[in-house]
Amino acid sequence: MQTIPQRLLGEALLNSARNHPTKTAIIVKGESYSYIHLKTKAENLAHHLIKSGVKKGDRVAIYLENSWSSVVSIYGITLAGAVFLVINPQTKSDKLKFILNDSSAKILITTALLKKEFLTAAEETPGLLEIIITGDPAMMNSALKHRVVDFENATSKIISGIVMPNVIPNDLAALIYTSGSTGFPKGVMMTHQSMVFASWSLIQYLRLTEHDRIMLLLPLAFDYGLYQLLMAITTGGTLIIEQSFIFITSILENMQKHKPTVFPGVPTIYAMLIAYAKNNNTSFDYIEKVTNTAAALPAEFTPDLKNIFPNALIFRMYGLTECKRVCYLEPELIDIKPESVGKAIPGTEVFLLSPGGEPVAPGEPGILHIRGPHVMLGYLNREDLSNEMLKPGKLPGERILCSNDWFKMDEEGFLYFLGRNDDIIKTRGEKVSPIEIENVIYAIDGVREAVVFGTPDKVMGESIVAFVTLKDGSTLNEKIIHRTCMAHLESFMVPGKIILIHEMPKSSNGKIDKKELKKQFLNDSHES
Repeated sequence: MQTIPQRLLGEALLNSARNHPTKTAIIVKGESYSYIHLKTKAENLAHHLIKSGVKKGDRVAIYLENSWSSVVSIYGITLAGAVFLVINPQTKSDKLKFILNDSSAKILITTALLKKEFLTAAEETPGLLEIIITGDPAMMNSALKHRVVDFENATSKIISGIVMPNVIPNDLAALIYTSGSTGFPKGVMMTHQSMVFASWSLIQYLRLTEHDRIMLLLPLAFDYGLYQLLMAITTGGTLIIEQSFIFITSILENMQKHKPTVFPGVPTIYAMLIAYAKNNNTSFDYIEKVTNTAAALPAEFTPDLKNIFPNALIFRMYGLTECKRVCYLEPELIDIKPESVGKAIPGTEVFLLSPGGEPVAPGEPGILHIRGPHVMLGYLNREDLSNEMLKPGKLPGERILCSNDWFKMDEEGFLYFLGRNDDIIKTRGEKVSPIEIENVIYAIDGVREAVVFGTPDKVMGESIVAFVTLKDGSTLNEKIIHRTCMAHLESFMVPGKIILIHEMPKSSNGKIDKKELKKQFLNDSHES
């Protein structure tokens, strides 16, 4: 097999199509697509984009659900030398308009199914040249001032006379929009070099090979979802795409049919799966690797996950969009260090500093800093926020990522997540990690999900509130949970309020939406 050293994101597809032309690259909605088919469609789209006026570094937005069209678009854009950004299809018109204008998008690739949102946004995006639509573009012609092209036509043929741009690893590859404290999302700038490096680092420690079949339940707009695609294509493996985890029965049927070997998830997905498995005696002996990031995986989930995935290595991980991934715990250590998120990913370095910038001793809390080729260039159009996150490094011109998250590191160098900087609760003169309290609550039999945060209190600084959802059939109540917290936590860490709710609010990425939960609580408190 001939493999060209990978320097650019799109070269992974070219290599895999050369070495495995007829192998299935993507499975979606019951259809299988080969590597050579994906390469052909992506190259056709790249040629169309260049003919339409897209130049190296121009932004092309993808506003689609997880689909075959999304995959073709990502690789077509990168092969054209442009910068792709994937926008969650649940995004409403106001936020869509902001992202399109903030990114200076030249082309929008979308579907007729989302016309209600993108019609409004596109009208107020003056820099947009063209809209490529899957579905029926004919219905759009009278309503849009932009050039409209059918996706099938844009990917159906190679256009002669096209000169491909000279792209180098330092060039921008993607903008990954992540939520911001101001309510407007921030565009994380990632180069080809940083994304290729991160892909290979993840592939190395996850022990992925061309024989792996990765299950994608997370949106491609979420970097955790996006990198499942990048890793599958880079290794020459297969990606099995689902649009969401809502229809669990259908997804489990597809798992039995396609037999994935890798199952990436977030704690909310695992909580749902654990509850379902207990009622239906479900297990998957063909899964070889289970991964978690986005939010801390409670140690109490581990025994249930071992029952559901009896032959799987379970990887606890921590990361943030600004550098993709920070650390991972070797699965062989999951019972030895059940609360740890491990050490730095291969080829990178991490260390803890005090708020004043001084190194902290083992066992002491500190703010995590990350050094390596995977660190972002910064936030698009937000030099102020970039300077808050990127600090001067050890070498001239180097910048180190300050996560603003609190950790402890033990004598052996293993990291323990304590909480986001703005999550740390300051009560009675003490700093309290909500994670510690959540872990105690998760350990109570019958608890499905738990969220802890602080609310303003004139006497204590902040009072502690815990929201809890229960597993079906559980007879737990607030008093039992409170007694357990009293038995296992220092008095200043015990929640002043414990509130049972039916369901946690979730973000489009499947994570518990703490901000929304906190907003609801504060609104209810003010009304009462």
